[in-house]
Amino acid sequence: MTERHQLQSAFDALLQPGQFKDYCPNGLQVEGRLEVRKIVSGVTASLALIEAAIAVQADTILVHHGLFWRGYDGRITGWMRQRLAPLFAHNINLFAYHLPLDAHAELGNNAQLGLRLGLAVEGRFGDQQLGCLGVPVGRSFNDARALAVHVESILGRSVVLVPGKPGPIRRVAWCSGGAQSYFEEAIAAGVDAFITGEISEPQAHLARECGVAYLACGHHATERYGASAVGGSVAQQLGLEHVFIDIDNPA
Repeated sequence: MTERHQLQSAFDALLQPGQFKDYCPNGLQVEGRLEVRKIVSGVTASLALIEAAIAVQADTILVHHGLFWRGYDGRITGWMRQRLAPLFAHNINLFAYHLPLDAHAELGNNAQLGLRLGLAVEGRFGDQQLGCLGVPVGRSFNDARALAVHVESILGRSVVLVPGKPGPIRRVAWCSGGAQSYFEEAIAAGVDAFITGEISEPQAHLARECGVAYLACGHHATERYGASAVGGSVAQQLGLEHVFIDIDNPA
């Protein structure tokens, strides 16, 4: 038998949340049953994910995007009540890890994204060293369009590409989710392309002017892998069932 506090200890030991300054509480966000047997992992604690976890009789949910964020006013109304009500009704634990889940060197969103894209990590950059710097392994890209086609084939969705200068892509920076503010640091690091989830208006101009290609590949699409990897690893360690459920999101 595994108890809730043992599961939290395993998550915390792996992800080290105390090392990060974050915008949300990391760890147990909603307390459910004491004994845990089955974990569902997913990207966001949406109502759809909660209902899917109930359908497969999970007692614990692990997500990257939890329910509580800096700036929320704390009222349990509307969509917040709709999400919390089934968690309470079915006595389900909700764990959420934001930046710690991005950052883990092997199981985090950025490490797992790089693994799938065939990018070897050579260094880190950005706030709290969340971003990765590296090189393609086992294949070459003659230009940014070739890299974008490769990313689209792996992630299964279209990419917004702002090409940089012509020529091969030898060095790449990447950071999952909404990391558009990291672009200037990526440029300073001397990369040929930057991969992230989202793009804002200024980055298109910077890409054209600085010659570094910018690929916006979807916030959700670039963050599908960390929660699954962490959930699977901890479940195996503790002898629990684990299922990853992907709730599609076009963002």
